[in-house]
Amino acid sequence: QVQLVESGGGAVQAGGSLKLSCAASRHPFRSTTIGWFRRAPGKEREFVAATTYNGETTYSTDSVPGRFGIFRDNAKNTVYLQIDSLKPEDTAVYYCAASTAYHNDVLYYTTPSAYPYWGQGTQVTVSS
Repeated sequence: QVQLVESGGGAVQAGGSLKLSCAASRHPFRSTTIGWFRRAPGKEREFVAATTYNGETTYSTDSVPGRFGIFRDNAKNTVYLQIDSLKPEDTAVYYCAASTAYHNDVLYYTTPSAYPYWGQGTQVTVSS
């Protein structure tokens, strides 16, 4: 079992920044893949970014270039999602998810089905 707790969401104006945190309970944390997803009102859940067990990172095509950054601090069992230049269309509930599976193809971790463990989500609201 892996327990995940997200934090850092809030209401911001367009152009602002947020740093979301995902704290995980699993040991060893460094061998856990963590992904970030979001669900906007009326839309399907979509992949944002992931940091894998072997140190790779991957982003959705909508997350590039440069506005999203995913970072992990293995000493704190925490993964961060930095979002800059926020836009109203970034408004969503952001979820982090954990996978303890080992796949060589990083694209495996871009789908929700790769993750059996999910946090409760943190709301991000961006006003224009």
